[in-house]
Amino acid sequence: MKKISIILFVSILCFNSYAQRPLISHIYAADPSGHVWPTDTTTLWLYTSHDVPGTNHHATMFDYHVFSTKDRVNWIDHGRVLSLDDASWAVSHAWAIDAVYRHGKYYLIYCMIEKATGMFRTGIAVSDLPQGPFTDLGFIKGVEWGQDPCVFVDDDNRAYLYWGAGGGCSAAELNDDLLSIKPETKRDLKNELFEVFEGPWTHKYKGKYYLSYPALPGGQWPEQMYYAVADKPLGPFTYKGKYIPFFKGQAGTNHGSIVRFKNQWIAFHHASIVSDGKSEVRNLMADFLYYNPDGTINTIIPDNKSITNGEPTKCTILLEAESGKAAGGNTGGTSVESSFPGFSGKGYVTGFDIPHDYVSVLVQVSKDMKANLKIRLSSESDYKADILVGATMLAGWDGSPMKKTNGWELVDLGDVQLKEGDNIIRFSGKAKINLKLDYFLVTPEINK
Repeated sequence: MKKISIILFVSILCFNSYAQRPLISHIYAADPSGHVWPTDTTTLWLYTSHDVPGTNHHATMFDYHVFSTKDRVNWIDHGRVLSLDDASWAVSHAWAIDAVYRHGKYYLIYCMIEKATGMFRTGIAVSDLPQGPFTDLGFIKGVEWGQDPCVFVDDDNRAYLYWGAGGGCSAAELNDDLLSIKPETKRDLKNELFEVFEGPWTHKYKGKYYLSYPALPGGQWPEQMYYAVADKPLGPFTYKGKYIPFFKGQAGTNHGSIVRFKNQWIAFHHASIVSDGKSEVRNLMADFLYYNPDGTINTIIPDNKSITNGEPTKCTILLEAESGKAAGGNTGGTSVESSFPGFSGKGYVTGFDIPHDYVSVLVQVSKDMKANLKIRLSSESDYKADILVGATMLAGWDGSPMKKTNGWELVDLGDVQLKEGDNIIRFSGKAKINLKLDYFLVTPEINK
């Protein structure tokens, strides 16, 4: 079977109409799970759910995205990494996720509704790379109604799963392979977590275990972020207070994670700033988190500084087409090689041996926007190709050949229009061509 590799870059400025500054603006995303992996402590990773533009319900959530940064300002959106179509046991509701590195592999821990029972299950998928895409392994055994999962790995390498929804929260130790819990360790934490509603997250600070979660103060929406502390990973936990109270631009829900990156603690969460208050289409948020000498957490009031000290973030979408359908793309007849030097990523696409051999990739955006499209490629001779964004033909429509290159070159194809939601970019040869395609570069301007 042929492997395909292609990389899509989309450079995007993030905009903000509130006093608070959203972390990412080009896509609706929520439930951020932050991690710094031991394989690369210079990179911060976010694993998130994805809201569909135009929706008025969370039942429309279909897939997951991964983001990364090395400096908190310049971000990469690695695109779709797992979707409902990839989990044969599931029927709907791709809600909150987490991730864990274990035994040399990266695992996506997620939740969807099971076809057979109609209940939420905690799914598990695996990848060799932190950005995925991920291959589904089924759901974790011994967990019923496993919504909003979190996995915490302690210093002794023992792994624990936390999950909860609808006013409850449970926890248990996982077996070493992460595929099931140890049933004798399962605990109901509801009575230890004041006003808990869903979305637990556990981290460790100075020997103490902090369990943070969205709560409903007095049973009233919107959610606010609370936390409790314990001496052991499974508790008992003692409630300590709120760390993110209500703020302007907040969505009805909130969901967060707390992670240390380059000696700075960060609290990730979400809001509805990019969508101007539409709670079903949310955006990622991040704020610095500070501890008091007694171990309590200072209250966070989101502002326009975020974790960038007021500098606007930039986000680039990077999609590798060998990810295939997991990333929303497709291929036909092409292959991947890496013998020709100077490529980006793991290789380049070649093997356009038959007319209409192709590769396609998926770009997901929150709003209609214009963009400039470039393709980095190397071709030893003039060639003809069809290049489409959606239903619009951008090159080859008039039969004019495209010129050969001097090694790798960035070919400018002009301006295109991206539409709200899903956009398929497809490159196909009109005849056999000796061409190496490295990546697509799309620089959009978000329409306000």
